[in-house]
Amino acid sequence: MTNRIAFHPCTLRLELASNRIRHPELRSPRRPVAKNLRLLFNQVLLHQTWALVALGFSTVLLLTGCHSYHIDSTIENRTGTDIQLIEVDYPSASFGVDHLAAGAVYHYRFQIRGSGPLTLSYTTSHGRQVHITGPNLFEQQQGQLQIVLLPNAKTDFIPRLSPNP
Repeated sequence: MTNRIAFHPCTLRLELASNRIRHPELRSPRRPVAKNLRLLFNQVLLHQTWALVALGFSTVLLLTGCHSYHIDSTIENRTGTDIQLIEVDYPSASFGVDHLAAGAVYHYRFQIRGSGPLTLSYTTSHGRQVHITGPNLFEQQQGQLQIVLLPNAKTDFIPRLSPNP
């Protein structure tokens, strides 16, 4: 008796002619090639679909979950003289500048953690200390805050912030 290996392309099956034993890696029931290819294609498509869904979900999280609230502030010196040691204290931090010439503008961007009043202090050209309390600021506010320093230790605060508490 001769052992002959036969390959059947329609069933993706290898068998020995003498005893019809199938190849161990292909022990699935007999299926036409087209059906096996369809199953393989469906599995690949399923994995690609899940990969695309995961990529889309992570992109949405990155774009929507990382919004940073900030306030763009501007300090304008309209006092008519130079001023020194300007400091702006806001909830959880502060910023400032050493010198601001008459008519000059200083820009600073900050983020609020917590809530509380904004305070401003500076030294006039005559050495006089000025302390002014401004508007209350709250966490997650964003927008613009314009601080205009006027003669006689007056200050205008012009907030354009949202959301308002």
